[in-house]
Amino acid sequence: MAGISRFQYPPTIRIIRVMCSGRVDPIFVLKAFENGADGVLICGCHPGDCHYVEGNLIAERRIKKLKKLLKAIGIEPERLRLEWVSASEGLKFSQVVKEFTEQIIKLGPLFPDESTSQQ
Repeated sequence: MAGISRFQYPPTIRIIRVMCSGRVDPIFVLKAFENGADGVLICGCHPGDCHYVEGNLIAERRIKKLKKLLKAIGIEPERLRLEWVSASEGLKFSQVVKEFTEQIIKLGPLFPDESTSQQ
């Protein structure tokens, strides 16, 4: 809806669509960080409105555990966020993306460029 309604959001994000937030495997999130993502935002249906009954609640439990793992391996848990946004909430989606992008910018790059520190 955000695209159809022409709501603006930062062009630095990469959207990966899945059928349900419950289908987001924690390995996908870790791979995103490994491949250079500075943050990962997962958006899912509101609790009680999941098309797959409780997929969003499964996602919520996984994200809580994954945040603990991220902290244990030295990655700020704030780089991972779960937000309830339905497909019809384009404006909310664009606002959440803007807010999350600002948060990630404040945190800085996950892996700062090491080439500048070696000079």
